[in-house]
Amino acid sequence: MDKFSQVGNQEIAAVDELYEDFLRDPDSVDESWKNFFRGFELARTNYQNKPELSGSNIDKEFAILNLIHGYRQRGHLFTKTNPVRARRKYSPTLDIENFGLEKSDLEKVFQAGNKIGIGPARLKDIIAHLEATYCGSIGVEYMYMRHPEVLQWLQQKMESTKNSQPFTDEKRKHIFYHLKVAVGFENFIHKKFVGQKRFSLEGAESLIPALDAVIEQGAELGIQEFIIGMAHRGRLNVLSNIMKKPYENIFKEFYGTEYEEDISLGDVKYHLGFENIIKSDTGKNIKLSLVPNPSHLEAVGPLVEGMSRSRIESLYNGEDTKLAPILIHGDAAIAAQGVVYEVIQMSQLKGYKTGGTIHLVINNQVGFTTNYLDARSSTYCTDVGKVTRSPVFHVNGDDVEALIYTIKLAMEFRQKFHSDVFIDILCYRKYGHNEGDEPRFTQPFLYKAISEHKNPRDIYADKLADLRIMTEEESKNEVMLFDSFLETKYHESEKIDKLKIKKFLVEEYHHYHKPSKVDFSSRIDTRVAKTKLIQLAERVNSVPEDKPFFSKVNRILSDRRMMILDNKLDWAMAELLAYASLLDEGHPVRVSGQDSERGTFAHRHASFVVEDMDEKYFPLKHVSPNQAPFHIYNSHLSEYGVMGFEYGYAMAQPNALTIWEAQFGDFSNVAQVIIDQYITSAEEKWGLMNNLVLFLPHGYEGQGPEHSSARIERFLTLAANNNMQVIVPTTPDNLFHVLRRHLKWETRIPLVVFTPKSLLRHPMVSCTLDELAEGGFRELIDDQMVKPANVKQLVFTYGRIYYDLIKKRVDNGDDSTAIVRLEQLYPLPTGQIEAVLKKYKNASRLIWAQDEPENMGAWPFIQRKLKGINFELISRPESGSPAGGLMKQHNLRLEKILNSIFSEKVLA
Repeated sequence: MDKFSQVGNQEIAAVDELYEDFLRDPDSVDESWKNFFRGFELARTNYQNKPELSGSNIDKEFAILNLIHGYRQRGHLFTKTNPVRARRKYSPTLDIENFGLEKSDLEKVFQAGNKIGIGPARLKDIIAHLEATYCGSIGVEYMYMRHPEVLQWLQQKMESTKNSQPFTDEKRKHIFYHLKVAVGFENFIHKKFVGQKRFSLEGAESLIPALDAVIEQGAELGIQEFIIGMAHRGRLNVLSNIMKKPYENIFKEFYGTEYEEDISLGDVKYHLGFENIIKSDTGKNIKLSLVPNPSHLEAVGPLVEGMSRSRIESLYNGEDTKLAPILIHGDAAIAAQGVVYEVIQMSQLKGYKTGGTIHLVINNQVGFTTNYLDARSSTYCTDVGKVTRSPVFHVNGDDVEALIYTIKLAMEFRQKFHSDVFIDILCYRKYGHNEGDEPRFTQPFLYKAISEHKNPRDIYADKLADLRIMTEEESKNEVMLFDSFLETKYHESEKIDKLKIKKFLVEEYHHYHKPSKVDFSSRIDTRVAKTKLIQLAERVNSVPEDKPFFSKVNRILSDRRMMILDNKLDWAMAELLAYASLLDEGHPVRVSGQDSERGTFAHRHASFVVEDMDEKYFPLKHVSPNQAPFHIYNSHLSEYGVMGFEYGYAMAQPNALTIWEAQFGDFSNVAQVIIDQYITSAEEKWGLMNNLVLFLPHGYEGQGPEHSSARIERFLTLAANNNMQVIVPTTPDNLFHVLRRHLKWETRIPLVVFTPKSLLRHPMVSCTLDELAEGGFRELIDDQMVKPANVKQLVFTYGRIYYDLIKKRVDNGDDSTAIVRLEQLYPLPTGQIEAVLKKYKNASRLIWAQDEPENMGAWPFIQRKLKGINFELISRPESGSPAGGLMKQHNLRLEKILNSIFSEKVLA
């Protein structure tokens, strides 16, 4: 908006000047003013043939149009939306005097009433209509939207109904039912499990009828599935009263002592996921999935979006009107957690959009103990929604009918415009951050008001009594019956022997075994017939002849064809053939990350841009007639959000190869929450399997401390109980086979691949078609260039430094040093390591050599896991920084490592 956007605070002369500009050229003024002046012209047209209207009256009409615009733009600042606080004061107000009007105008009839759909009307009736629409229990922010058709649709919907709807008696009883179970569930747990943490929904119980309305209205609009993400606040209530998780199972989780065998560690009850199929009121089956989440607020958001996109593509043929994501936020979290912004920035991007997310904010106006005034700089916690120009509704959580009306409007908007919608439910938190906290330490005035405030159920019961729909006795009896029902369910919980965590995505994973039941040392057939590889290579190395491409494209393709003829494939060619072969066999492939289409180091070139056009050609989309889908996207500059998205995407499609690629490997540390809370621990906590692949470029190339190390040591610290694979491949064929093995295994665990940088074009780094056609993944690569009997020293290493060691050995003419590569660091191939040690039994010196400092890389892990083997470590000295900043310094330290291994004194 420009400097004239605050309509209610402008001088008429300035507005007149803008109006003159509009008359000369409508496109010369801001979009909001353009619409405003169009309305004014409409009003003038209505009375241009009425000579009795004076110039002063026309000015008044103009002032009222200004007033209408003011309500639309700033009415949300003057609402009755806060149930327990007096709202802040804003200036200027919407008082008519601020618009050049007087109290004497209130009884006069003005044509401007046409602008809001009520026809010519008295000014006081126009104001009453605007007050009801924009300043009651619902406040709306939407005038920043740029598309006139969207603005007009919302205006017509809201102003024609005064932002309200009538409800039948039966519907109101239905609403009361959901408030009854929401409040009753919390009250029962509070008295049954005194002092136990549950992160109560009390004060925000209207969330339950709101979610019910989302599902019911969504079902009517064609939605068949909802995927829900939320934090701990109110989760147990949602699980029981929306997801229909049995009450007795939830009660047992408060006092149970042992899990069934299929979950090793488990998690607290308010982190667990659940899925179910429920019936809508009209009898439609609706799939609901509540994604498991950690305590890290908002971390579940990108997973929900990725899982939604995955299922929209794989189950609904790309129709995003069939599935909708729901994200339930806390007010402090949505305002402060950066991943919220990352996810919202994805919402309209080609590779990540999901057709619009319903954002529900439990705005209890306190973050842990922090007052909302100290929790953000923005006016509203939902101001991040304006980034994508999404409509934002602020609703009084005590007015459940206003909330349900808003939900219905939001669902219509989402289905029509495929855009996010934010609904800020202003409510409160009855207790502290958890039920053991004392909130009066930090919020004495707020909690005095809360202690005197009725809950939403009782407020609504009073309304139903006033409407003579349900007497006070009837509502109390309903409450007592539900409490008795819960008591019965509690007694049923006592009969449950062990806690059972219901598996998530049961249907998708019923073919796969848990990692604990899989032998990771078994050989998996990953071969592809040589004739098939040649055929796939021809498809990968072809582009349409009738389209012009950048001249270097032809050279890239020519070089790749020559590789096939010479039978000497580089890293990129083997990688592309891995994708092509999987696609040909029916496995979808998706790759995303910053610069992934080309590759950070310009090695991949999975897409080619048609010259002088925006069109792209993807050879991997044309490998065979019945191939699986291939998608590759350059992501926005996000790690946390995109890695979480791809984890969710992979979770929903275990048959697909889903890859998140870091631009440089250490970028993954920006997404450490996803690594710690999901990738490495989700199976033990929640029984989740997931086969996401991380490509993390790693290698000490003398380019400084940033981007040298992908932090191998961090992943190995988290490696346990076969929770993931950690791979450092040094040959193209090993990458080819590990990617294929990943989908041929009978389980699904994450794969972390430390991909190379300089090795992408190293003359020694190549493979043959035969190695792809006849080979397999090698966890350990033995030295084939020395005679075991002659070996005096045995060097174990991994990654890029292997090629430096080989060169040094050749330069020294050394034939007594064996260099063995460990390609798979986890699960550690201990059997193969032991076999190598026996093979080189004459070696008097046993070395572990690595590029990284002593306290980093694989050494801390190897030292712990193979403590019975007396390795001598040769590495860079321990350091707090991964690498030095000067190339000369880097080379000196590398030379020191090499000389320490190949010194003449040692080899004498």
